[in-house]
Amino acid sequence: MKNARKEIQRARMWRYFLDAATEVIEEEGLEQVTIRKIAKRAGYTSSTAYNYFKDLSHLKFFAAMRFTTDYISELPLYLKKGTNTIDSWLYSWECFCKHSFNRPEIYAIIFMDDLGGSVDELLEDYYEIYQEDLIGLPEEIKPIVLELNFSKRSMLYLQKAVDEGFILQKDVDLLADMTLMLWKGMMNTVLNQRRNYTQEQAASQTISYVYEMVRRVVVPDKQNEINYVPN
Repeated sequence: MKNARKEIQRARMWRYFLDAATEVIEEEGLEQVTIRKIAKRAGYTSSTAYNYFKDLSHLKFFAAMRFTTDYISELPLYLKKGTNTIDSWLYSWECFCKHSFNRPEIYAIIFMDDLGGSVDELLEDYYEIYQEDLIGLPEEIKPIVLELNFSKRSMLYLQKAVDEGFILQKDVDLLADMTLMLWKGMMNTVLNQRRNYTQEQAASQTISYVYEMVRRVVVPDKQNEINYVPN
């Protein structure tokens, strides 16, 4: 009973602080998030905030996750568009690019920044508090959503493409790693304003690169079964 009360209290405090962090991000931007500012808005001291979050990077990570609910809710719809695993995987990339380049600073924190610890543990902590974010997700999609290592996430999904004969086992790691590097390269380009891409251009260019990479590894006899066409 005592542990149950403690967990309820922890969940309640998390929501106070993350609601405050979300408000600051929406009003002032991610770069304005500080422990002191979030604690004050939540009605507590900074020392209280540190009782629940190891450091600012962790608080930013958890707050950033609150902005991924649209992506998570749309992902199953995109996956359903595909008639085979490769098509579905390309549609999932389309969904991810659409949302990640719409909020690049959010997705960079989640998938690129050094968080100084186990990302798996952070994600587990997050979904313990926000279990409702997973409600309604098909069971086969939950392992993808719950895996923050994007390369590993792709490997999990692409394994089915091996079973369907679209790609060889030896190319799974290559395809997963190379497509992740393509996205990270474009994300760095956008964040550092190296090119004048709009959000739509960055997303479209990235998915085109991913598509070309896929075409290079799909076995010749299966090429004509890929129905996905980049916009």
